[in-house]
Amino acid sequence: MGSGVWLFQHHDRTGKKQRGTWLACLQTILLRAMNRILIAMLVMHVTYPGDRENTSGVLASEPLKLQSRSGVSDSLETQIRMRVAAIPGAAVGVAYANRSNGQSLYINADTSFHAASTMKVPVMIEIFRRVDAGQAALDQGILLVNQFGSIVDGSPYSLDPAEDSDSTMYHQIGKRVALRELLERMIVRSSNLATNAVIALAGGEQVTATMRNLGARAIQVRRGVEDGKAYERGLNNTTTARDLAIIMASVEEGNAASRASCAAMREILLRQEFNDEIPAGVPKGVKVAHKTGQITATLHDAAIIYPENGGSYVLVVLTGGISDEKVARSLIADISKVVWLYDAGLQGARSRADVNGESRRD
Repeated sequence: MGSGVWLFQHHDRTGKKQRGTWLACLQTILLRAMNRILIAMLVMHVTYPGDRENTSGVLASEPLKLQSRSGVSDSLETQIRMRVAAIPGAAVGVAYANRSNGQSLYINADTSFHAASTMKVPVMIEIFRRVDAGQAALDQGILLVNQFGSIVDGSPYSLDPAEDSDSTMYHQIGKRVALRELLERMIVRSSNLATNAVIALAGGEQVTATMRNLGARAIQVRRGVEDGKAYERGLNNTTTARDLAIIMASVEEGNAASRASCAAMREILLRQEFNDEIPAGVPKGVKVAHKTGQITATLHDAAIIYPENGGSYVLVVLTGGISDEKVARSLIADISKVVWLYDAGLQGARSRADVNGESRRD
């Protein structure tokens, strides 16, 4: 091929310039394309019966069969790890637990991530415990302000409405807002302004101490949102997938606070308005009580999933190092889908019709 047209130059591992012909270039492109297709086929050949096409665009007529052993099957872990491996540089923590049948799976579950807005669930728990103890009331009014003190030196900072997912809360600055409404907005709309008002009442150290009492050993709730000085010093709210799974399970099982308060918290989590991650991986109509979290290159979801035939399981997926939020969102939804099918396969009472239908993500 000495007479071929030179298309490109590159340096090999020894640093020497190498040339490639049109044929070599074509071979490289084809090999890369085949590799990407193979990964997609291996990872995404999972569908609900009746789906014409899965989320990767690869046609699939039958769901991948997952065999249950004494614990979670190797195939479930393999599928998740392969899906994660398809995204270079991604850091992912996964915790799945179904306490009714003893199934659980933890992948990088003790790796610490910036908690983002998932820390709002521990804050909510602390407030409901205060209500149970008679130290707070859901109807009490909290003066809403947009000035907070940094945990570093007490210097003031404020929030930008344009950077808040619930800008309508800023219309109530200067007014007294019921604690009940602040909790609702903090979870359902992930309002940062409501969060800072509530955490000022709860106290980060006390929230963390309460999480320790629930069995979450690593999570740290240090501060409110957008404390720039604290961020610069690495004083962030952090969590692990395992700890969030423990926390969500405590809400589901009625251990986080009184049973009445846990029921109220589940209802708030069920009203979550951002449903493009874990809920997108389960069939339409399935209830999911959950809380998302997002900052730059970080996207999380922590959920309690309620299959229609009864029971529940907890799934937490934490991601970091993924700059494209669409890629991270798709990853979380795909993991949720695979776990749903696995959990469904373990439930003898769950009929095939229970997973027959389109996922929420079309």
